[in-house]
Amino acid sequence: MSRARSRGFTLIELVITLAIIGLLATAAMPLAQIVAQREKEADLRAALREIRTAIDAYKQAASTGHIQLQVDASGYPPDLKSLYAGVEDQSSEKKVKLYFLRRIPRDPLFPDGSVAAEETWGLRSYASPPDDPQPGDDVFDVYSLASGKGLSGVAYHDW
Repeated sequence: MSRARSRGFTLIELVITLAIIGLLATAAMPLAQIVAQREKEADLRAALREIRTAIDAYKQAASTGHIQLQVDASGYPPDLKSLYAGVEDQSSEKKVKLYFLRRIPRDPLFPDGSVAAEETWGLRSYASPPDDPQPGDDVFDVYSLASGKGLSGVAYHDW
């Protein structure tokens, strides 16, 4: 009779084991959420860096005479599409196009996945003040339209 009792687990041992597993699972859930948020924020930083680098390259090409500008133009791209659609190189005899991006990256924090990537970003023109960014005749900067704050405590809008 004593042999049969020693082969299995008691009910108390099973309950304690399940309680420990449940406690570990509840401790791991917030950590998994933070890891997922950190990955989205890293994707946001990379996308902002990619677009801003392309905007700066466009401005540099305009300053060096590769892009034809209107008299009153700032030298920044008129829209995000011109960064990937290409513009004609004015200094080339073959009239090749200059491309600054292969595609516009999506804002990883934008809630609606059906919206075009260009429309997931807020646009700031050269003429608008930094504390109240507004679209205008050109694209001087982009920012995230996502509400909320990052893990650093800074609003996504201000990145």
